[in-house]
Amino acid sequence: MIVVATDAPLEARDLKRLAARAVFGLARTGSSYSNGSGDYAIAFSTSPEARTRHGETAARPRAVLPAEAVSPLFEAVLEATEEAVYNSLLRATTVTSRFGSAEGIPIDRLTEVLRRYRPTP
Repeated sequence: MIVVATDAPLEARDLKRLAARAVFGLARTGSSYSNGSGDYAIAFSTSPEARTRHGETAARPRAVLPAEAVSPLFEAVLEATEEAVYNSLLRATTVTSRFGSAEGIPIDRLTEVLRRYRPTP
């Protein structure tokens, strides 16, 4: 589950597009999708300018970003999602339960492998 929160004044349509970009950010990390994968994203805005108040019947002007101004937010969501996945993988610790253990990734060994096999520019 990916949750995207922004204070940008966005309409529901652009929030839906933002959530889709978060899933694309997950794909950048090598995630593959299959039936029942459970990969979902939601997005919301805390901006008071874009909000319609519950029970409001009178029309009032709302300040929202135009669609062409949303592209930088798309890139930010892609990068933030990708970074969050890498942070969760690399900061995880070993856990044990009655079902077994899941080992945390040893960062020193990972760094060694990346240095050894990373193609040089």
